[in-house]
Amino acid sequence: MLSRVAGNIYWMARYLERAEDMARLINVNANLTLDLPKGLSPIWGQLIAITGVGELYEGEFDERSVLKFLIAENNNPVSILSCMAYARENARTIRDVIPREVWEAINRVYLYAKDHAQQALTKRGRYPFLFEIISECQHITGILAGTMNHDAGYTFLKVGRNLERADMTSRIIDTRSANLVPDAIVTKATNDNLQWMSVLKSLTGYQMYRREMQVRIQRQEVLKFLIQSKVFPRAIAHAMSEVEKALESLPNHEKAQLVIHRINRQIDNVEIAKLKQTELQNFMDQLQVGFAQTHEELSVAYFGGQVSAQTQSQDAA
Repeated sequence: MLSRVAGNIYWMARYLERAEDMARLINVNANLTLDLPKGLSPIWGQLIAITGVGELYEGEFDERSVLKFLIAENNNPVSILSCMAYARENARTIRDVIPREVWEAINRVYLYAKDHAQQALTKRGRYPFLFEIISECQHITGILAGTMNHDAGYTFLKVGRNLERADMTSRIIDTRSANLVPDAIVTKATNDNLQWMSVLKSLTGYQMYRREMQVRIQRQEVLKFLIQSKVFPRAIAHAMSEVEKALESLPNHEKAQLVIHRINRQIDNVEIAKLKQTELQNFMDQLQVGFAQTHEELSVAYFGGQVSAQTQSQDAA
């Protein structure tokens, strides 16, 4: 397989996953808006810093300005609209490799994002827009799994999707670590419960958490579930395990595997109970550095380095 084709498949998967996860990240705050007591609202500006594009943002840190930047801003490389445009461009160049239905679906959701992004800036239009983006991205993932040959191309697809998923789950955990709620008039325990429940719901993990952990919502158990679970698809451990298994079928994977093994050891050995707020943020930073190193090794081994130009600021974190 040509390195250009492999790279475009890898990046198409990353951008689709990034658009879906950006929608989920915004939902963390949106859900908090609904759940918090009257008079309290999340700190929207934290989302800018977490996505790693703060240097590009020049607006106010109010809800509408931040949402416009994260959803509809063409100059923001990680906005939902930009991610869909990048995914569409990558898919266009490999139309003869992916099923026709996938190209049509990506083109359709890009046009939907382009036409409805402004409506998503209103409270009434936000949820339907985010729901549609998440649903369509999952729809495309399903078509790919059911119709694309499970050969080397599909392997690069799985690697890109799961590496992006691990990275974004770590960033969504960071969202909570950054403390989305200002000094509250409600009890700390109430705040913790609301915020961790929102994080689980944003990853569609609430029911799976209750099923696997079988305890009420509490910080330590939620972190264990999202970081160390081997069975929840959006847990960091599971996503990196999928990357590791996929790479085993490809030649020249040794250097990337070394980085992944180090990340997996960090995940297995971390004592969640000892992670206070600062330690948790530092640990998430370490993991994100590892994800970026994994990407660099993949780029050198398989993509000839040319797709590094597509690397967004998220990956440089």
